[in-house]
Amino acid sequence: MGYCNWDGACADCIRYHDTEWGVPLHDDRKQFEFLMMEVMQCGLNWDMMIKKREIFRRCFERFDYDRVAAYGEADIMRIMNEPGMIRSRRKIEAVIHNARCFREIRTEFGSFSAYLWGFSEGKTILYTKHAVGYIPVSNGLSDLISGDLRRRGFKFLGTVTVYSHLQACGIINDHDVACPRYQEINASHPTIAKRRFREKQVSFYGD
Repeated sequence: MGYCNWDGACADCIRYHDTEWGVPLHDDRKQFEFLMMEVMQCGLNWDMMIKKREIFRRCFERFDYDRVAAYGEADIMRIMNEPGMIRSRRKIEAVIHNARCFREIRTEFGSFSAYLWGFSEGKTILYTKHAVGYIPVSNGLSDLISGDLRRRGFKFLGTVTVYSHLQACGIINDHDVACPRYQEINASHPTIAKRRFREKQVSFYGD
């Protein structure tokens, strides 16, 4: 599995890696789910997010952004009291607020996916040296998108969080070249090779 190094993770995490992570995503409800899981993850670990995924889906009506955008105080209290839920009022309020911002982008661009994929010309980006294990926590693209999202009112979506989302939704393919998913994704979706751009905190995950 190469530097992806998910083989020591929980069974649900491995399934997520093998079937979802890095697959180009064009479904807006799924985009919202992935993005808001990143919001809930801030300061915590991803294994916890995957394990609590069904709890999040119950709390936010399977991430129906139209319904979430209409939530009020009663819904916040319902979510806060959900067994196993992360009880961060600020994060819960951010998800609700972000649902409203998400809908505004859909109104302007037709879909959130159209907006987001516009930053990569509709193609999955293959950055130099990423496939052999040199992976940053953020880069110039995530800086740009994070800045634009924040300008549009989104919360808890800094450049590191946005970079993680770009990996998850397939705009950046950061699977290792030795991972079967790397070639499978590249073979079934348009790609574009780019040089590394304003990368921060690059770590080496290779052999």
